[in-house]
Amino acid sequence: MSIPEQLAGKLAIPAIVAPMFLISGPDLVVECCNAGLLGTFPSLNQRTTDGFISWLDEIENRLAPDAAPYGVNLIVHRTNRRMQDDLKIIVNRRVPLVITSLGAVAEVVDAVHSYGGLVFHDVISIRHAEKAIAAGVDGLIAVSAGAGGHAGTLSPFAFTAEIRSIFNGALILSGALSTGRHIRAAEMMGADYGYFGSLFIPAAESLASPAQKAMMAEARAGDIVYTDKVTGVGANFMRQSLADNGLLDATDGHVGALDLEGEARAWKTIWSAGHGVGAVEAIRPARAICEDLIADYRSMAWKTK
Repeated sequence: MSIPEQLAGKLAIPAIVAPMFLISGPDLVVECCNAGLLGTFPSLNQRTTDGFISWLDEIENRLAPDAAPYGVNLIVHRTNRRMQDDLKIIVNRRVPLVITSLGAVAEVVDAVHSYGGLVFHDVISIRHAEKAIAAGVDGLIAVSAGAGGHAGTLSPFAFTAEIRSIFNGALILSGALSTGRHIRAAEMMGADYGYFGSLFIPAAESLASPAQKAMMAEARAGDIVYTDKVTGVGANFMRQSLADNGLLDATDGHVGALDLEGEARAWKTIWSAGHGVGAVEAIRPARAICEDLIADYRSMAWKTK
């Protein structure tokens, strides 16, 4: 186990609720953290840096004294014009965890380390993992086959084993996790944390629309389509959402190309989910989802003894 000192003893169970684009906001983060899971959100879910600051204010003011830490997702890519401004705010506010995506940059890692913060980085291949390790990150998020959003295609069994062969830091497993026992399984495979996304999209506190939440409750693993035709990068989307936007040929399952002005527009109407969508049956409070995960994880303690 490679639990960072900054997180040791601060979570009810080793679970992180993923920062989901257009889904995660202050209400979801606060409810998850107050329940004992590490809640996160993308800085770009707010349209401006000033809005990002407002969300940090709200989250910090609403967290209980014994709440789990929170985290922010920062897109480290030249197309993110706000990256430097948002990073300055992150450093100033001493955000406990920063999850970097689309680029592992040593300068960003050093900036977060300057105040004692942690940096975890999304990876979908060993090549990406090696670059992140060279940049000095504290943890790797192994985005395996079946994860929602921009997912990889590697089996979690193979991926975690290969990462562990070159990295002894925190390892977070992502890809269709939906129960507490899945975290136990991840630990047995060599991971330190489970990463949950789709399970929380239909949470009452998420920013997803009622229609998106309803579609989540109806979907199963077989309703998820992996394609790069929506954003240019491989990602998992709900089949019905693709069909509703004219992107799915019902006769052969072919996904057609889409010319959008920007990726943000795509995610608003074309909805992503992972293979774990089958665990979603209804819209529920985030705290109730967290409590179920905690109870299930603790009930499986005997399995690892």
